Amino acid sequence: MRRTVSVSRVAVGALLIGLVATAGCSWFRKGTNPLYAESAEKRPLEVPPDLDRPRTDGAMAIPSGSVTASERTPVAAAATASAIGFSAAGSRDEVFAKVGEALAKVEGLTVASRAQLLGAYDVNYEGANFLVRVSAVDAGAYVSAVDPRGLPATGAPPVKLIGALKEALGGK
Repeated sequence: MRRTVSVSRVAVGALLIGLVATAGCSWFRKGTNPLYAESAEKRPLEVPPDLDRPRTDGAMAIPSGSVTASERTPVAAAATASAIGFSAAGSRDEVFAKVGEALAKVEGLTVASRAQLLGAYDVNYEGANFLVRVSAVDAGAYVSAVDPRGLPATGAPPVKLIGALKEALGGK
């Protein structure tokens, strides 16, 4: 009889140990963070401490030269004085559409692509590849020719095309 009692005690003890082993972990946890209980898309973005503030290393840099207000040239005025660009009346989107119509009429010009959001036409004209860019300025829109790096395009084809566009759009 003693064997059956001890076997049943062992069985009950093993059952209790198994129950504690499988469910006991949740008894010792302090609780889960509710942010990590959600899916990964809903969790907040964790940004490293050095990336959540603006850079201030150049904030106290002292300029090397003195420039008075009369010596500074406004960007729009400098842009309109360029030989490879002109100002046109109207909003940027209106002028962009007019430039597209004018480019379609130019002989020997191929428009590789157009990006209205960027205000640019990628063109090939007389063997030169460059961009015709339309940007918004105070006086309306500014049409210019730039190379793929964003610098003013050089050479005869961009100057010739900008001259033709200026004539077609009645630019200043």
